[in-house]
Amino acid sequence: MGEIAPFLVPITMFLTIGAVLIFRGPFGKALAERMAKGDRQMSPGDAAETEALRAEVDDLRWRLGEVEERLDFTERVLARHKDAGKLPPGE
Repeated sequence: MGEIAPFLVPITMFLTIGAVLIFRGPFGKALAERMAKGDRQMSPGDAAETEALRAEVDDLRWRLGEVEERLDFTERVLARHKDAGKLPPGE
């Protein structure tokens, strides 16, 4: 136990400080709010709002995919155009 004890103190302190920082931040506040609400049922308005938000997130994901495809295409075109003006090696 004599060899393990010096390592347990710093590890325990590190984990404790990390847990305190995490639970005092936004995550801890959200967790406390959720615990304070308890097991209340969602109202129909909450369910409708949740579905609307999910639909909006799905739309944003689709649009982001389109933007990524356009960016990839643009990068390929620019790289091709940039390399077109260079002479091949050995000439």
